Amino acid sequence: MSQTLIEKIIGSTGHYIGVTATPARLNLNNTLNNDSKLWVKFPPHRMYTGQDDFFPMNIDEIGIAGLSYQLKLMSARNDDGSEERSALFRFMVNVAHLNMSSEREQNYAFLVHTSGQKIDHRKDLDVFRNVFSALSDKSGRKFAKYTEEIWNIANARYKDINATNITKYIVSNISRHAMMVLNSEPDFKKVGGNATNPSSLFTIVIGGNIVSRGVTFNNLLGMFFTRDVKNKLQQDTYIQRARMFGSRGKYLRHFELTIPTPLFTDWHRCFVYHRLALDSIESGLGSPVWIADKRIAAVASASIDRSTVDLDKGEMSFSIFDYDPKIDEVANNINDPAKIVDALANLLGDGFPEYLQTFLRQSLSRKTVGLKLFPSGNVFPKMSPLEKERIERRRGFLTIREADRAGNNIHFLRVFKNEAGKARLFYKFDGSVSFIKNLK
Repeated sequence: MSQTLIEKIIGSTGHYIGVTATPARLNLNNTLNNDSKLWVKFPPHRMYTGQDDFFPMNIDEIGIAGLSYQLKLMSARNDDGSEERSALFRFMVNVAHLNMSSEREQNYAFLVHTSGQKIDHRKDLDVFRNVFSALSDKSGRKFAKYTEEIWNIANARYKDINATNITKYIVSNISRHAMMVLNSEPDFKKVGGNATNPSSLFTIVIGGNIVSRGVTFNNLLGMFFTRDVKNKLQQDTYIQRARMFGSRGKYLRHFELTIPTPLFTDWHRCFVYHRLALDSIESGLGSPVWIADKRIAAVASASIDRSTVDLDKGEMSFSIFDYDPKIDEVANNINDPAKIVDALANLLGDGFPEYLQTFLRQSLSRKTVGLKLFPSGNVFPKMSPLEKERIERRRGFLTIREADRAGNNIHFLRVFKNEAGKARLFYKFDGSVSFIKNLK
């Protein structure tokens, strides 16, 4: 339905209520003139597992071992199907262990999303067909090899149940499998129920765009995800492709995501930016700030209303506050980046919003990049009276020189003040990040 027709239906007395997990497009496109100040954030239920579980902000600190699920990172995907085969073995081991540890046996699903092309889905299907065929033929030449690999996975992963018993469970139940390819709406209407509510012990679901959004997979215990893009990842698209989100609380520790390391890094950053943007909404400082970089786009460029949206190449400013000379004491006496952030947070209040603090702390936790706080400056003489009062300048305030980048500094902060004693904090990321804001 076109936006024009929707507007006609709403008329002058109707109301539009949208429900979305990816509000960036609505905001940057000014869809139906929605007002971000009226947005309502719905918290998930207690059994829901989402971005905080799969893409925690502090992943650099806790590492893979600290995650609440199983993450298998690949250096690259092999064309021989070996990575998919190993992922399937790990899925079956997890299913076996979970059912052997539970009072009631359940069916589980394994989602494979490698491409949007049907020819690739057929290749994926062949890999899994060959595995199930080999494990069904005890006299076949691959049976011993595959069962040995399964035993090794079970032995390394679980100690409370004997690896031999786990392997026997898988082999004795190998006929209880189902494989389905979902490429289109007709496919989904035909077998979608068996995919979203698995009817077989080992249910394998292979798909592309049709499984990317708007589909909830119950009892999803594994996901093999390698679908990348050559240019930029669109945040809204990749957020919706996180099909592992859902009510996984009861079996989250058995869930495994298999993914190439570079793609996981990009995906994690997607959610860091998304989380920071949502935090900027809650800060109450006006329109949300959507973050993008050289690999990640907030939304498709065609979805941005260029008449009201400002694409600011790295410089942000925040609410006005009363200038405090202690700011310069921090700039002149504190060298540790994390302590600078803490000191400014105590001094500036809302002038240094929490979402930016979080972004900086997350970046600085890697210990590979630095931050520089310049001594405060005065507004420029040639600015208009109104610009001086508001401490606003279309051309920006911060200029970064090569010497400022010493120590691999990429984050830069400076406070500018006017003659009335009012001040505003400016932040610049000297890299590829852009900050997109609706000025409407």
